[in-house]
Amino acid sequence: MGVISREEALAKAAEQELDLVEVAENAQPPVARIVDFEKFKYQEDKKEQAARKRVREVELKEVWLSPRIAAHDLETRLKKANEFLEEGDKVKLTVKFRGREMAHPEQGYKVVENALKFWGEKVIVERETKFEGRNMTTIIGMAKIKPKQEIVNAESQNK
Repeated sequence: MGVISREEALAKAAEQELDLVEVAENAQPPVARIVDFEKFKYQEDKKEQAARKRVREVELKEVWLSPRIAAHDLETRLKKANEFLEEGDKVKLTVKFRGREMAHPEQGYKVVENALKFWGEKVIVERETKFEGRNMTTIIGMAKIKPKQEIVNAESQNK
């Protein structure tokens, strides 16, 4: 309808037995629509619901390891952790020490190091490896990989 006065808009809304609803209050001049308010509110609620449905919350998944874990067992657990990472979750790698294993924390560090080598550049360490009681933990997440074109543009700018 274009820019009209508030009184005119209210009169037209009353004439059509509808409501005058302000859509964008921050716009200059403010934008309003003549609609059935109940129907408008219902449609807005549906839009919000659809937006909330698309948003996925990141979970923290835990994978237990041992300082004396066999290579194949480690590989199996890391493949499972990889599935979690690809789904967008973060993974907490926990190396559990039992009994005398506490005397050799370097074994736990080696297991975590091997796990990180398994993924290479695909993951980032979100929390460094540290002891929590008898457990050694580290938290990792999937690295944000730049599209190939952005990498090429960045390299050409550096030259």
